[in-house]
Amino acid sequence: MSRNPMQKQKLLYLRKILLEKTDENHGLTSSEILAELALYGITAERKSLYDDLQVLEKFGMDICKSKSSTVKYYVASREFELPELKLLVDAIQSSKFITEKKSISLIHKLEGLASVHDGKELQRQVFVANRAKTMNERIYYSVDKIQNAIALNRKISFKYYRWELDFSGTERIVKREKIRNGGYTASPWALCWDDENYYLIAYDTCADSIKHYRVDKMDDIEVLDDERDGDRLSKRACVEKVDARNYSQWFSPRLIFDNTPLKDIVINLERRYNIEISLSSNISPEKRLSLVVCHEPLEDLMEVMSSLMSIRYRIDGNRVLITQR
Repeated sequence: MSRNPMQKQKLLYLRKILLEKTDENHGLTSSEILAELALYGITAERKSLYDDLQVLEKFGMDICKSKSSTVKYYVASREFELPELKLLVDAIQSSKFITEKKSISLIHKLEGLASVHDGKELQRQVFVANRAKTMNERIYYSVDKIQNAIALNRKISFKYYRWELDFSGTERIVKREKIRNGGYTASPWALCWDDENYYLIAYDTCADSIKHYRVDKMDDIEVLDDERDGDRLSKRACVEKVDARNYSQWFSPRLIFDNTPLKDIVINLERRYNIEISLSSNISPEKRLSLVVCHEPLEDLMEVMSSLMSIRYRIDGNRVLITQR
């Protein structure tokens, strides 16, 4: 046999062929395996092939022979079985957080964990109708940067956007940047997932409070050299279930709060009035309040809240500071 440099890679290509071309319903004869190896420029004899199959079995591959007149070899079990891969495909397809482009890319990678024959069954799973998918491809990288900042104990800076109703164009709901003097800087402490969305739980140094930010509304995230603040509050705060209604209720003509925690009321009012509300550290965000908000001017609303909760407020442009009376 000639000394072909590809011979050293024979075991690797044999493993690749078995994983890609075989499964419980599709095997390869020794002649077919030798032909597949030849496509990679590798020559082999039957006896050496049998020795190589035994080496792969000892390595841990579950290689079986079919019981028929013609002996065929196939991989009987894998790290992920076909039903498990189908389950993962369904999870990807049903998630509106993952874009259609990213869904197809992830499913294609999952196909590589099955034989080409079983992979076709996964491809049929791709075409699922009436599934709303996000269009924001950058969110995956935003999540990665936030996780890196948490691991490194660093602050982050970012731009933050809001959704607005706009009847002047074809798009009724548009995304616009929320302008803040000095930009947005926060100390990230945790990421949580609720109702198909990622939320960042972070400490806001200026407000001396823990805040939630929806990650798909964040952009241009940068990990800073400054260490995180808010260790005192982050240890006290628990990662609670984020109520997704807080991020959609502001579309309604009325905001109805029935024994609602102050922190959830603040989230909705910030979106309704396009403002930023800061609570002083001596006001509990868990304090509960009941009220109905229609289209009152902001100052009138704050007067009502101050009478109900014994608080003081100060409005400075689009920022509101609430302190204990």
